[in-house]
Amino acid sequence: MSLTYKNLDNATRLQMSAEVQADSAAGTLYISPRLNDEGVSLWPSLLGEAVATKDDAWLAEEIRSRGLLKSHEERRKPTGGTTLAKVPVNAHETLAEGEFNRFYARGLCLRAMQEKISQVIAYRARHSDNPRAESEALIGKAFSPDVLLADLRSSVGVEPALGVPPGPNSGLSIQLQ
Repeated sequence: MSLTYKNLDNATRLQMSAEVQADSAAGTLYISPRLNDEGVSLWPSLLGEAVATKDDAWLAEEIRSRGLLKSHEERRKPTGGTTLAKVPVNAHETLAEGEFNRFYARGLCLRAMQEKISQVIAYRARHSDNPRAESEALIGKAFSPDVLLADLRSSVGVEPALGVPPGPNSGLSIQLQ
């Protein structure tokens, strides 16, 4: 289920695309360990197409329909060692939504800076029947776009220090003030 991106328009998409291209050129584009070899190969172009003209739902469906995820992944056992576990059935959605939203937030921060907008605001971009308390605490919180952008750029593959967007499946994003 796609997030509702309140400021996803051509101006934001141009900034998102520039961020994807910059990460690709620098070799810092996040490549999920759940992607199979074909997925690793196709990920940069699929993500680029999604941010340029599509959305996270389209990206998730491309990952699923093309079979770009591994069937199993190695997981650590609490008692030590590792085991093989099935990749979650919604892994394609989690990956697509998380990375699309991250680039949306980065693009929107750049746009806000260009348009001299001093803050971006966290909001619920998808309904949640059981929202996490830490997600709820972020709704309505304002962030400086330059600080948030630096955080997002430096936290590839991990949750950003500022917590926006928060971890997988949070349903939160940001909007212009």
